Amino acid sequence: MNPYYWLGYHLSRLIGRVCFRLRIIHRERMIQTGPVILAMNHQSYLDPPLAGIACNRAIYFLARKTLMDVPLLRWLLPKLNVIPVNQEGIDRSALKMLIRVLKSGNAALVFPEGARTLDGNLQPAQPGVGLVIARTLAPVIPMRIFGAHEALPRGGGGLQFVPITVVVGEPIFFSEADLQSSGKDLYGRLSQRVMDAIAALHLN
Repeated sequence: MNPYYWLGYHLSRLIGRVCFRLRIIHRERMIQTGPVILAMNHQSYLDPPLAGIACNRAIYFLARKTLMDVPLLRWLLPKLNVIPVNQEGIDRSALKMLIRVLKSGNAALVFPEGARTLDGNLQPAQPGVGLVIARTLAPVIPMRIFGAHEALPRGGGGLQFVPITVVVGEPIFFSEADLQSSGKDLYGRLSQRVMDAIAALHLN
């Protein structure tokens, strides 16, 4: 970890523990070395740092490109391993960078739904994560966050200090055989497989 990431990591751990009584269930399932995709549902702006502290090493994040319009963030976010992404349509340059990051043996957080939920419920999977899986065959750790929507909902409502829990699922391993299955929409089917694994995670 570089010094900026190290500071952000430990600050996130402190805030998670003190402000949100953060619990990470089945952290032992996390893959701590080699390429891995952390795939989680997306409830709020709190999701990336709280997901990141489930891993003992630095991970890469996707964040909307417009954040780079703020001078301080334009300087800081690359130091926190942020990959800027244009949320209007499919940003192929961001996906290519994400693929390079994984092929270099790193970990990256992705949100299969593509955007934050409005009502707290799970949304349909988008094909982007399926494309990344097909190009890298990186294992996927499904993760599900509970409470982040209540803590900081999309559309306003203010920050609430409520308990947040992240549940880590069993790793999903892919092979060349998964890319040879018949039918169209390969990327969509791979993404849906990941989303189904996220949906299967519960607090109890």
